[in-house]
Amino acid sequence: MEQTTIFREALGDSPVIRVLDFLIEGRGLDYSLSDIAENSNIGWTTLHRIWDKLLKLEIVKPTREIGRAKLFKLNEENKAVKELIRLYDTLLYQETEKHLSKKLIVKV
Repeated sequence: MEQTTIFREALGDSPVIRVLDFLIEGRGLDYSLSDIAENSNIGWTTLHRIWDKLLKLEIVKPTREIGRAKLFKLNEENKAVKELIRLYDTLLYQETEKHLSKKLIVKV
């Protein structure tokens, strides 16, 4: 059973948000399209339908090739991506604080 993330709860559970959620969580690493589709829990066809737009907007960028596989990663130099990362980190921080404060209240 798949769990949703705070990022997807806040922004919706669309294929683009699923891809962004995966890439932001694993920022700094590069992935093949197969890895991105599998780890984002979206189909291959769906990924190909949205991928060109992510490349055109420079949200993702190619990094290298291993054999026939092209690898891509989140373009952390893109201003919009920086803001998405900031939002992701803020949502995660708020959610963590909420859970920690609940645990402290229960223990007191």
